[in-house]
Amino acid sequence: MSSFLYPGAWVGAVAAAVLIAVPIIIHLINMMRHRRIEWAAMEFLLISQKKNRTWIILKQLLLLLMRMAAVAAVVFLVPHPRLQSELGRLLGSVKTHHLILLDDSYSMSDRGAAASAFEKAKEVVYRIAEAAMAQPTPQEVTLLRFSQAERAGNRQPDLLQVPVDTQFLQQVKDKIGPVEVSQTAVGPLPALKAVSQLLGEEEQSGTLMVYLVSDFRTKEWAAPTDIKEELLRLQQRGARIFLIQCVERMHDNLTITSLAPLPGVRAVGAEIFMELAVTNYGTSPRQNVSVFVEGEDMNRQTRTIAKIAPGQTVRERVALRFEKPGQHAITARLEPDPVGADNYRYAVLDVPRGVPVLIIDGDPAASEGRFIALALESDQLARTGISPQIEQPRFLSLRPAEELSKFHAIYLVNIERLDSSAIDTLEKYVKAGGGLIFFLGPLWRTKFINEELYKDGQGLFPMPVASPTLLRVDYLQRVPDIEVVDPQDPILGILANERYRFFQSVIVEQYFATPKDWKPAAESGVQIRARLRNGAPLVVEKSYGKGKVIAFTTTAAPLWNNWAKDPSFVITLLQLQAYLGHQPTGDESRQVGSPLEVVVALAPESSEGSENSASEQPKQPQKAKQLKPQVRIIPPGGSEGLPQILEAVERPDRTVGATFLDTFRQGIYRVEVSRVGLSPETHLYAYNVDPAEGDLKLVSREQLVTLLEPIQFTYSQADVFQYQAEETGTNLFQVLLYGLIVLLVVEQLLAYSASYHPAKSPATAKD
Repeated sequence: MSSFLYPGAWVGAVAAAVLIAVPIIIHLINMMRHRRIEWAAMEFLLISQKKNRTWIILKQLLLLLMRMAAVAAVVFLVPHPRLQSELGRLLGSVKTHHLILLDDSYSMSDRGAAASAFEKAKEVVYRIAEAAMAQPTPQEVTLLRFSQAERAGNRQPDLLQVPVDTQFLQQVKDKIGPVEVSQTAVGPLPALKAVSQLLGEEEQSGTLMVYLVSDFRTKEWAAPTDIKEELLRLQQRGARIFLIQCVERMHDNLTITSLAPLPGVRAVGAEIFMELAVTNYGTSPRQNVSVFVEGEDMNRQTRTIAKIAPGQTVRERVALRFEKPGQHAITARLEPDPVGADNYRYAVLDVPRGVPVLIIDGDPAASEGRFIALALESDQLARTGISPQIEQPRFLSLRPAEELSKFHAIYLVNIERLDSSAIDTLEKYVKAGGGLIFFLGPLWRTKFINEELYKDGQGLFPMPVASPTLLRVDYLQRVPDIEVVDPQDPILGILANERYRFFQSVIVEQYFATPKDWKPAAESGVQIRARLRNGAPLVVEKSYGKGKVIAFTTTAAPLWNNWAKDPSFVITLLQLQAYLGHQPTGDESRQVGSPLEVVVALAPESSEGSENSASEQPKQPQKAKQLKPQVRIIPPGGSEGLPQILEAVERPDRTVGATFLDTFRQGIYRVEVSRVGLSPETHLYAYNVDPAEGDLKLVSREQLVTLLEPIQFTYSQADVFQYQAEETGTNLFQVLLYGLIVLLVVEQLLAYSASYHPAKSPATAKD
């Protein structure tokens, strides 16, 4: 059986087939022009001819047939015939492998007037399957979605080299018909890399057709260096590449790009601030954009953004308050638009009952520590969530650094000296990420600060100090005693606003000066945040390990100043606590597709027997067993989020870990941990889509040609894509062309042999 690569050319070829009769017509015309004339010399030649007549007629007949065959070959070359038969299998490969790479990233949910991009993509797959069924030669299909290629250890395609039969179209519809667009942001590169694994490294027999069915967004295709390399490898393997674009034009789209807690004290009853960011990925401005924020144990809030310019990201602060401790799930959402997945953003807030703060006061009466505690602790009017605890210096010597880790900050006031164990404990606390605040005053000793705390820049204290110094009164210039170095300072920047003039009434009379030649080195991690009006440092910060140390060169109590009586003192301490305080862990956002690993401690089943009784009965020790906890996970998604039991694997650090890989839906994942002898635990994890996938800018056909050069590919829009039936079978064009060349050479040789060539006369030869 045969077909043609260009069926339309066959009409002209049929009309030209009459050319085959041209040699016969010419031969007959030449015979009609001859008249029989008797001539003695000719009679002699006829007698000679009769002896060789059979051979001459055979040559002429062969010559006529060869000329007819040459004309026929030219006619058949025009429509490019393809042979699809047993003979075709001998002349070339006929099995065709259709490899379809289907984009199911969430940008494919982009919906036009008729259907979404993903629905159009599935229609393209159906067309390929239907046309493959109509082909007489063997066909097989592999279908791989982008999200499947991204799954670690589970890259099984929907279809893997499935032979095409009469029921194949229905099989494809049953397989991918119910499939919805995923919430991943994976591009074509993982799918293209998976092709080598699917095909193997050996040469493939047959024809390979690769279809890349996608929306071709700028995010992946603006600089497709790696994609180009993979396509080039496929082209070198002889594959024909088809790029099928499922979106005709770009649609405007809004995306929630961030929902995260701002630095600050986080506790029950305290006001907690979150930052919400919305990006306009469209080409026109959007006005009066409503964002809804809701969650457990809180009333739904609505924020209206007046205007978002094209390409602009607008950030809004949202104030939340919770009356119960624990983890709280928060959801922010936009009104519907062309892409739905990026209209949602999830977060988890871990809200403790209170924020413990330790104040170490060397005065037994805690005369100065009480001013700090009064500024920090909650009352009925202002609920800060901070719980200050005042202790003597010996408290540090009796506690290990691990026990101090529960405090979100430690304040040191009125300290004459600390023993080496207390200093060592504080150093470990700060290195682990703690925040330490010094308020200097009358009891502090210069020698102790410089030798035990500063240690030539290697210790906790951020600077060397000289003796206490009076700040002279300036009667000529009426300027505040406190000057903030940076108006954007996270601690004091709010007080630097000239509109409020917070420091106008603050008077500083005495402070600890620094040596005249001292300046913080650039690599020391020390910076001056505030100065006195004479330029002397007032607030100095130092990074130490993972934590921070801040030193005030004057007192917290109204001894060397009147600052504690000014509202700016309370604001400064609250800002300071928000800046230094530990933030609860476990509430960071994770991206869809990243593994969820749960680590929990082992729980003992039993321990040693009881103490000896009065009768001195020996102990009966029991071997302690460690039972693995049961880890149960409930994914989001309603009926699709069925609970699953995870396998717990013991780790060397006396913990067990359980990993959940199927995190391909955004939302809140709930993990329940049950351990023998202990109360069940519940942990929440927020998973969000990649907001960059919400950028719907497209690359055009012309851009693809330029970006992918020299790769040869066929481009088509999904709406007009048609499967080319001539893509199967063996193309006989080259076979016919080479045969025609050989035929013409033999025809010329035979024509020369069959024609008469008189011998040259001697005179002619002599000339």
